[in-house]
Amino acid sequence: MKGIVFLGDRKLELMDFPDPTPGPRDVVLEIKASGICGTDLGPYRRELKPGSRVSSGVSRIDGPVIAGHEPCGIVAAVGSAVSEHEAKIGQRVMDHHYDGCGTCRHCKSGWSQMCLDGAVVYGSGGHGAHARYMTVPAHTLVPLPDDLSFEAGAAISCGTGTAYGALKRLALEGDETIVIFGQGPVGLSGTQLAAAMGARVIAVDISSDRRQMALEKGADIAIDPLADDLVQTIKDLTHGEGADKALDATSSADARRNAVRSTRAWGTACLVGIGGEVTLEVLPDLIHRQITLVGHWTFSKVGQADCARFVSDRKIDVDSLFTHKWGLEQAEEAYELFDQQKTGKGVFLPS
Repeated sequence: MKGIVFLGDRKLELMDFPDPTPGPRDVVLEIKASGICGTDLGPYRRELKPGSRVSSGVSRIDGPVIAGHEPCGIVAAVGSAVSEHEAKIGQRVMDHHYDGCGTCRHCKSGWSQMCLDGAVVYGSGGHGAHARYMTVPAHTLVPLPDDLSFEAGAAISCGTGTAYGALKRLALEGDETIVIFGQGPVGLSGTQLAAAMGARVIAVDISSDRRQMALEKGADIAIDPLADDLVQTIKDLTHGEGADKALDATSSADARRNAVRSTRAWGTACLVGIGGEVTLEVLPDLIHRQITLVGHWTFSKVGQADCARFVSDRKIDVDSLFTHKWGLEQAEEAYELFDQQKTGKGVFLPS
């Protein structure tokens, strides 16, 4: 089979790999949709130095690793020790794209990415979903509701699921105002989900196209952060106080700082964007305003299932997040476009 491999320096290659076979406790997925996530831009862009690897976390692969950490598809084969209660041939599933020791308190609570012994991240330390098939442990499977598409399942498997988890960490309520910085795949999902929860949403992005998409997905207001004094603009829209909650889905230091400073006293700001730094003035930015600052990383297996159920029950059109669909052979074109960070979400349809 063919699989997409990041080489670094904005280069990738569609390489040949043997068709996978499951170990005793594994399943093989036939990938129907593999989402392109903003996190993928890190290894895609990363400067590749001699002897370095374009990967993170614990690695189980010695050699090129297939990219893609938003898997969704059907069970194509099961290992000899996998029961029917765990997986059935033909079952529609998502995958919680991490694996850990299985015995520490984080693994047992469904947060395998926080494994005390180190976690494998599929698409980085283990073969991912930018291929026709993918092998994963049976315990990482999350059922896909029958009324959701494979594309929706792929989005929930990272970007949309991360936004849902962050909104839950924020304890967002329907009578609150939230400002969401960045309207890429995670931020736009946050806008869509927060609107479905009944909140008033202020969307922020430098791209006019992404601001328009945010309005179409339920944002009440969309702001260009470069146009005016952003923090003052948000305060003017919130009776001079600031938003109840703020979510930063960028890796921008300015956006993170503004997320904190545009949050009202006693409010909560959450950071989900990967990489980068931020400098805050602790006394005026946090202490004197009693701000709660939260960092959030994706979701647990239970949280992923909860997100899928929320999307299904409320008939949220997650499929509309996708502006581009690609075959694996179009990988170079797909990532060159996504690298511009002006479009909606992209997805590979390998089979």
